[in-house]
Amino acid sequence: MARTFRSLEGYNYRIWAIGALISNIGTWMQRTAQDWLVLTQLTEQNATALGVVLALQFGPMLLLLPFSGAAADHFDRRKLLIATQVIMGLLALGLGLLTVTGHVTLWQVYVFAFLSGCVAAFDAPARQTFVSDLVDENQLSNAVALNSLSFNAARMIGPAVAGGLIPFLGTGWVLLSNAITFIAMIYALSLLRVREMNVRARPVRARGNLMEGFRYVWRRPDLKAMLLMLFLVGTFGLNFPIFISTMAVSVYGAGSGHYGLLTSIMAIGSVTGALLAARRGRPSARLLLVAISIFGGGFALAAIMPNFWLFGAALFVLGISAQTFTTSSNSMVQLSTDPLMRGRVMAILLATTLGGTPIGAPIVGWVADTFGPRWAMVIGGASGIAAALVWTRYLVKYRDLKAGFSGGRFTFSMSKEAVPVDVARSL
Repeated sequence: MARTFRSLEGYNYRIWAIGALISNIGTWMQRTAQDWLVLTQLTEQNATALGVVLALQFGPMLLLLPFSGAAADHFDRRKLLIATQVIMGLLALGLGLLTVTGHVTLWQVYVFAFLSGCVAAFDAPARQTFVSDLVDENQLSNAVALNSLSFNAARMIGPAVAGGLIPFLGTGWVLLSNAITFIAMIYALSLLRVREMNVRARPVRARGNLMEGFRYVWRRPDLKAMLLMLFLVGTFGLNFPIFISTMAVSVYGAGSGHYGLLTSIMAIGSVTGALLAARRGRPSARLLLVAISIFGGGFALAAIMPNFWLFGAALFVLGISAQTFTTSSNSMVQLSTDPLMRGRVMAILLATTLGGTPIGAPIVGWVADTFGPRWAMVIGGASGIAAALVWTRYLVKYRDLKAGFSGGRFTFSMSKEAVPVDVARSL
């Protein structure tokens, strides 16, 4: 157990983790309340409208890529995060007040989703790379996994709390509660011991810094393969607010409490995956292949489940596989990337993962409305299978992957980890 939580031994990471957990719980409460508001109060179970909200929320990640990655590399990440948390807290307060007073409309939810997405575009890469400022390099993989654990523990708690509170307090008060939780993160950032942080030299500001990041990725076949996988899965497979809400409401006839419960069940699987990731050392290419394969199969299983509880069991499997895949790919990218390039590469990774949502979410929502939620789930599964094929191609071409049967069991082997190209020297 001590090995799993070893990054928490450091004061700075421990304080950061506490603040992040509280803030993440509030964020998941808001996401649940916002989805429920759009799906049941502002529309008549219109999954396409919910897809538009997701598109507006994650689209800025791609639009602001030329600036967000550079900001994470060039600016003081602690101060940048304080600024983003303050603005996001004010946006949550504004949407909550509109909802409580009964003045909220669908177009206003769209506007707040877009504004929150613009701020999150700067917050996400800074938050991801800030971990490397709090722990030593040998603890980075564990710290990344614990970050995911915090995020998914919050996803386990937040939706269940929100689903229970909505029938009694209404969506507006749940939205307002999220605004309060931002105080915890801001306070935690103010408590950090700056002198003990691993502040590295900042890259020189110059034109073409983002293109330098793209050139860095282009010369790395492993990064290109992982980014393509993340694009496929992020565009069509990670639209869980649409998948879960439409299955809960349209297929199983569930209320807000059961919707929150399904989200929490999946989060339990994600927490399990994050705990397993935290116990491991460096993630492996083999693990990535297994995780994404199970992810695709888990969707197919969930799509055919006949009742609420079996669907929840399939979501548990999906949670473990999705978390293992995303955490492992995140760790592999950060550990193999030059620290001076890390902010830009992570911004590209996040933009690739979340920037496809404006494309995928409306499509998935339209399929759910037109053909039914089960067919939308099939699209999610297809994205996982396609991603597995992409990684298999990389392993065959660059890692000499070989598969076959030995002693009645299926086995596969590959060469040792490929040595990253010295991009700095080749530029």
